[in-house]
Amino acid sequence: MNHYKKPYVIAEIGCNHKGDMDIAKELIKIAKIFCNVDAIKFQKRNNIELLTEEQYQAPHPNASNAYGTTYGAHREFLEFDVNQHAELKKYCEEIGIVYSTSVWDTTSAKEITSLNPEFIKIPSACNNNFEMLAYLCEHYPGEIHISTGMTSKDETDAIVQFFIEKGRNMDLVLYNCTSGYPVPFEDVCLLDITLLQQKYGNKIKHIGFSGHHLGIAVDIAAYTLGANIIERHYTLDRTWKGTDHAASLEPMGLRKLSRDLNAVYSALTYKSTDILPIEQVQRDKLKNQKG
Repeated sequence: MNHYKKPYVIAEIGCNHKGDMDIAKELIKIAKIFCNVDAIKFQKRNNIELLTEEQYQAPHPNASNAYGTTYGAHREFLEFDVNQHAELKKYCEEIGIVYSTSVWDTTSAKEITSLNPEFIKIPSACNNNFEMLAYLCEHYPGEIHISTGMTSKDETDAIVQFFIEKGRNMDLVLYNCTSGYPVPFEDVCLLDITLLQQKYGNKIKHIGFSGHHLGIAVDIAAYTLGANIIERHYTLDRTWKGTDHAASLEPMGLRKLSRDLNAVYSALTYKSTDILPIEQVQRDKLKNQKG
């Protein structure tokens, strides 16, 4: 019997669709039919609510990644409205993959709640927005996934206590995460998964891992340590313009990740008998041979 939860893989598209619905749908389709993942995830932001006037009007800090003359215009170019998200969710349902979205502000949380996806994600940058968390706890019935990048242990504890007080802790999924793009291996800090497991394993629904590192070896270890939900940024081309593409997996990498996680899941068992049937054949043939 396998004591591990089955791996659940989320392909985070974020804004790697470049503001293009056709690219977004292509990413969804490839994630389903080629990468064999369980869910895809977008982002929803209300940029007027999120950014100060000064931030909105300032130029993008890295002009080569900009999709607009100001940072605000850049962000608006990459934003889908709630009707487009409804269209993407419908497309996901048609081809049999779970749709989800990260919400960055209360307005976005309200809009995405109206679509009632299976889960909604809170990024590390917004996990201290208790107004938004309260709205979701009170109005959204699904799972609430929260990343703990750039978050202290005391702050994480406060989030869990908040969900306990709201009676929603068994719908909570906490992700180990290091906020960087990309993250060097020595900063991934996988053993924090063990800490999350020890502190909250019986108080919340699942432990997850949101990785911004290179390659797919680390995710296997994260799963083995107890993070059964694995989220990775995903793109069609890592050289595309934008900050997330370089820290993303291309379709072949995501396909191999799904394959390897399922292989490890199958292997994480105890022997059912001292000598397995596959071994008995070899034992009869090879063991205690007379020389």
